[in-house]
Amino acid sequence: MCYYLFFKHVQLKFYTMKRNHLFLVFMTFTALFFSQTVSSQTSSSSSDPVVRTVEDGGTGSFSAIMYTDKSFPTHTLFRPKNLSAFGKQNGLPIIVWGNGACANSPSGHVNFLSEVASYGFLVIAIGPMPQEGEGGGGKSTSSQMTDAINWAIAQNNDKNSSFYNKLNVSKIAVSGMSCGGLQTIEIAPDPRVTTAVICNSGIMINPVNGFPGMPALTKEYLQKLHTPTLYILGGEKDIAYGNGMDDFNHINHVPVFVANMEVGHGGTYGQPHGGEFAIVATAWFKWQLKGDNEAGKLFTGNPCGLSQNPLWKVEKKKIP
Repeated sequence: MCYYLFFKHVQLKFYTMKRNHLFLVFMTFTALFFSQTVSSQTSSSSSDPVVRTVEDGGTGSFSAIMYTDKSFPTHTLFRPKNLSAFGKQNGLPIIVWGNGACANSPSGHVNFLSEVASYGFLVIAIGPMPQEGEGGGGKSTSSQMTDAINWAIAQNNDKNSSFYNKLNVSKIAVSGMSCGGLQTIEIAPDPRVTTAVICNSGIMINPVNGFPGMPALTKEYLQKLHTPTLYILGGEKDIAYGNGMDDFNHINHVPVFVANMEVGHGGTYGQPHGGEFAIVATAWFKWQLKGDNEAGKLFTGNPCGLSQNPLWKVEKKKIP
């Protein structure tokens, strides 16, 4: 019996190490892909920001645009084209996004981010706008998420800014995919953060010398989370599935919800309007940042609304 238990222990340890190794290989491959994508971008000769509409601007009530503000060239903004509907009483909540593979470009997530913004959010993604030109190469860091929070708060207080008194700086989310999900976990303890959404990611069960620039976190760090937290994973096909589910099992002190859809590590970000991942994330943001209890029904109740969708498998803690 002892030999059997020992064998099973070694087998489990080998499986976990193998999965983490595959995760690192995938991250390296993805980083090379993003690097090649960014390096092929054409530069712009104009000093004025280039404004683009992704797809049709999203399915929300506020058609969204994408651009890089000249006062913040290191990031890409997604926000409603018309800001006249927003003010002190109904300011735009802020969502800060970290990219997969620690990429310094949101090129793989623009459909998803534009869709979220169209529901009345300011989304700030790490990296200049794809195909805008300068500054898109290299790796991102978690501190760029903090930079985005600081910039948004300053803009809300700047009389010369188009965002003056139009942001709700008391409602701030951090979110990201894969490496960006680890960056999210690292920044989530910031007391200004209202909620965290971690996609296709999770702290490694057995940390190793990993992908360059990837936050070197251990499971103990999860105890620093202080807000409701959502994990969106790609099911057992997702190379980060084991890490994300283990995070969920470790989190018992704050409300936490995990949603799995069997699509693998790539999620649905590139699908029209960001696919199913955008539907779930947007509902969570509307609930947590806008107090939209109707949107919250996707996560509340027993059974919750999302569990009625056969595409998804869900678990939750501390959520009624």
